Amino acid sequence: MQLFLEYVKQRRTEIILFFLFFIIFFISFLLYKLPISAVIYPLCLCVFFGVVILFFDIRRAYKKHARLKVLQRLSADLMDDFPEAETIDDKDYQKIISLLREEQKQQSTKMNMKYSDMVDYYTIWAHQIKTPIASMSLTLQNEDSDLSRSVADDLLKIEQYVEMVLMFLRLDSEYTDYVIQEYSIDDIIKGSVKKVAGQFIRRKINLEYRPLNTDVLTDEKWLSFVIEQVLSNALKYTPSGSISIYMEKRKTLCIKDTGIGIASEDLPRIFDKGYTGYNGRSDKKASGIGLYLCKRICKNLGHNISAQSSPDRGTVIRIDLDNQKLEIE
Repeated sequence: MQLFLEYVKQRRTEIILFFLFFIIFFISFLLYKLPISAVIYPLCLCVFFGVVILFFDIRRAYKKHARLKVLQRLSADLMDDFPEAETIDDKDYQKIISLLREEQKQQSTKMNMKYSDMVDYYTIWAHQIKTPIASMSLTLQNEDSDLSRSVADDLLKIEQYVEMVLMFLRLDSEYTDYVIQEYSIDDIIKGSVKKVAGQFIRRKINLEYRPLNTDVLTDEKWLSFVIEQVLSNALKYTPSGSISIYMEKRKTLCIKDTGIGIASEDLPRIFDKGYTGYNGRSDKKASGIGLYLCKRICKNLGHNISAQSSPDRGTVIRIDLDNQKLEIE
């Protein structure tokens, strides 16, 4: 019905002219006092042929509209098979669309080249900066003092920030290095805990963890990054107490802390890009990128990550490792 009304609106000039001509001829027949049959017969013929023409024209307009609706659901690169141009306006519009598509293609190519150059530069930078970080870490292993431990903590943070940069760059890359297969979740957890073990010791935070004896279908490196980020956040916002790692039903990995918790108004947005919330604003160093990357990575891996928290009562981060549609490579 909507299409018909739009069609009538589009063809209103032709329809008005048709009725105007009909009225002119009708009045002319009356003025010349011709028999009524001489008026009705041509009237019926005009109405019949008008209806037939109108039917086929509406049918043609419907097919054209349906084809354009299909094209609307396609990306600009696939919009090729336009309906045949029937009017000068159609040809002009298709020419404009063609020029816009070509301009968009050129702009997209330029942006992709710039993005690729940026990714290459920062990837090289990240790998180069890892060398002096590793060298300094080895040097600090031979010392045991408050200063060396403090510097070691700072180096670990720098290393995590560098790794965050790499993950951020690779996240939208066409050539992600996912290796999806069965892994022991205990091996992944132990590797992540080992990296932050020094912080547990120096801050006197208890770690409550027992082997989970569970295999999960995932990517080891990317899931390790997620777990490390969650553990780092837990350590950052837990002045004292403990951090627990355990498994709930359906392969749901839980990391629970007894820290300062998250305000209720911040909780729905903690996985948003750049959102730091009250805790982040008070910390002054939070970037709002860590949990955002965790959310994106979990989505790419087919996992689901969520948070439950309340102020001064700690936080629980749940990673549903069973919510996935992945294939073993």
